[in-house]
This record gives sequence, structure tokens and C-alpha cells, in this order.
Amino acid sequence: MHSELRTPNSERNWWYGLINFEQRTPCADDLKLDHMRALLARLGEPQRRLRIVHVAGSKGKGSTAAMLASILQRAGYRTGLFTSPHLCQVEERFRVNDRPISGAELTVLLDEIRSAIESGSAPRIPYTFFEVATAVGLLHFVRRRVEAAVVEVGLGGRLDSTNVCLPVVSVITSISYDHTNVLGDRLSAIAAEKAGIVKREHPTVSGATVPEARSVVERVCRERHSRLRQLGGDFHFDYVPGQVSPTRRSHSRVAVATSRRRWPEMELNLLGEHQAANAAVAVACIEELNAAGWRIPDAAVAAGLAEVSWPARMEVFGSRPLIVLDCAHNVASASALLKALQSSFPPARRFLVFAGSGDKDLAGMFRILAPHFAHLFLTCYTNNPRGVPPDRLAQMLRVNGSTSHTLYATPTDAYRAARAAAAADDLICIAGSVFLAGELRPLLCETTETS
Repeated sequence: MHSELRTPNSERNWWYGLINFEQRTPCADDLKLDHMRALLARLGEPQRRLRIVHVAGSKGKGSTAAMLASILQRAGYRTGLFTSPHLCQVEERFRVNDRPISGAELTVLLDEIRSAIESGSAPRIPYTFFEVATAVGLLHFVRRRVEAAVVEVGLGGRLDSTNVCLPVVSVITSISYDHTNVLGDRLSAIAAEKAGIVKREHPTVSGATVPEARSVVERVCRERHSRLRQLGGDFHFDYVPGQVSPTRRSHSRVAVATSRRRWPEMELNLLGEHQAANAAVAVACIEELNAAGWRIPDAAVAAGLAEVSWPARMEVFGSRPLIVLDCAHNVASASALLKALQSSFPPARRFLVFAGSGDKDLAGMFRILAPHFAHLFLTCYTNNPRGVPPDRLAQMLRVNGSTSHTLYATPTDAYRAARAAAAADDLICIAGSVFLAGELRPLLCETTETS
């Protein structure tokens, strides 16, 4: 098909028709960088024309990337933010100064990338959805003259499509068990994949605190002569939980102390101690950028943390009942969710709307969450084939005890049942997957007020 005959829908259909490891779990051999390098070479090496902060981690990498982008934008930099997956619209993945790419811009870039892939007489390379998404992000940032690009890793780090860049700073957030079939079933193996983004002679900031993961990050940084700053060693934080009730909403507060200075206590527009840890990592990264000659004043750091928006991360809707939307999708994030509920919300009868993916430790999540909820509304999202059917979720749940539960064919059905069951003083929590959050968030925005 000639490019002049293509339509926006045909470009989208082509892209959506590529191999998509967000729709199915990859095997270890599926991930490689040669294809990505070849594509970017055809596109003029856009990654070489950007100043990039590269962010990896098992959890918290999206939140940390959002904090960094918020700070950099308020410091006056035209800032690009590339994240994945999206919640509701694919355009959300590509942001410049917090504005998603337009549909028209996306179509133009997809057409250009498709032409680059299909040109020449060499054998056709089977590109993936995420490889094309990465190329879109990098090209979009160059075309929009981005001065600072925050790029979130999609999966792992070492072989992720984004790991073709040479970042100013590499950032690793917390490391825990996730994607074990691809990254390994030991924390040391997972840490080695995450630390694959560390670049020789370029600094690294790490939020990994578990000793098994921490030692791997330290070793990789030594081998690559990367100056390493670590949470719990080179910088620390104190956290004051925000408070949410039907009549009161207050920000969390975080005070960061580094080897260079003690920062004043700052407001944080995200709930949970895990977000305070992410904020500490972001602040340490800002110090590295300033050391490299950037100009990011304290006021921009404070404003960026106080105003950062990262939907579906302990996002509160309504007041009677309170509704909390979260993307917790593994054991570590389930623990963080529970801790935040206990520290920031009043005692109440709590209901859980839950759906999850088959490659996650859902039984482990149930062990943590189920005892703290009066009833679970089990469902399966309709926007991704990795979802586990409600009857299988129920089997996992029963192994952990006799928690009250009911099954629903769709997330909308489950949410409406929870709303019907909840009294004004109750709390409804929606968690288990970013795909569940993405499916229900538009409904929440239509039917409730967000905080």
C-alpha cells in the first residue's frame, strides 16, 4: 500500500496488528535490541538528539517518571514523557508538557515509521507494537523540540526497546518479583535485567533497597564506572501520610535528605509511603541533573511534586462512599496499596473490585488483600486477553480462606454491584491491573467527582 492511500484507521490497524507483548506474555528469546537499532537508524537516530532520563524498576517507575516530568516542566524545560501501558487512550503514552500527542500527529508518525519498515529489499523484520511505540515517542519528542525527555522502560531493562538511548541519568526504582517467566524467578536475576539500563560513565540513581537486588545494582555500576546513589545509603526520606475522608483531603508530605543537602518538607500529590520513596528517588535524580549543568530550582521541585498527576495510583473519587482506583498488580504493589489504605483512610467497611492477569501472582495478592475486605467483587477486564476469568479468581481466593465474594462478567457489572452494596461510610477499592483501572476510570469520571 502506498503511503498516500493510507488512512488514519489503516495506520492504527497496522500498528495494532503487530506482535503485542502487552496482550500476550513474551518468551525470553522474544526480546532483543537489534531490530530497534535498525529501525531507528532508518529514522535518523532520533534518540541521539534528545537529553533523556531513563527509568526502570519493578514498581514505581511510572510514578517516578511522572514526578520527574512534572518537575522538569515547572523548571521551564519543554518536557517529553513516554510511558506504558496507557490507561484509556493510546495517545496518553506520548506527552509533551503533559499534553498527549494528537491523533493527527500520531497518524503521520505511524505512516513514516511504517514506510521505513517496509522500504528496501532486505527480509522483513517482524517489529512489535512496543518497538513502534518507542519509535513514535522518540520521533515525536524530536519534532516537538523537547529539551528533556523522561522515558519509562516497558519490560525489564536490558533488552527493552527503550534501551537504545544514552541517558543523562539512569534511574532504577524499587525491585520486586514481577514478570518472572521473562526476567527470572530470583531477585538477583530481575535486578540484573533492570540494571541493564546502566550506562558506562553515566550516573545512576537507585531506589532498590532489598539486599539481593541492591548488591547486583552496585556490581553493575562498578563494572560500568557509573556513579551510583542509593536510597537508604546516599539519600533518605521521611513521610507524613496524606489524609482522606468524606470531609477532608490533605496532601502527603515528604522530606528528603541526601549526601548533598537536606531538602525542606514538600507536599506530594500522591498517596502512600511508596510514593514518598519514589519522590526521594526523583529528588536525587534532580540533584544529578543539576550537577550535570541543568538549572532546576528548588521551587520547581516543590511545585512538581505538589502538582504531579498520575491517574489510577491511589486516585480518589467521590466521598460517600469513598472510591479508590489503583493499578496494584503484583504482591509488592498490593502491600503498598494496603499500607496506604490503612495510613491515609479512616476505618470503614471495605469492598474490593478485582481483576488480574494470568502472569501475575494473584494468589499472593489475595493473601495480602482479602483479609482486609468485607467482600470481593471478582471480574475480568474486556480490553486485554491476559485477564483471568472470575471463576478462576474465585478458586485462588478460596485457597486463602472463606472471604465473601461474587463473580461478574464485566468490570462495569462488578463496580455497579459494589456501589449498590456500599453504604455512605464504606470504601470501595478497585485494583488488580492497569487494564482494569483503564476500563473503569472513564465510568468513574462520568459518575463521581475526583479529588
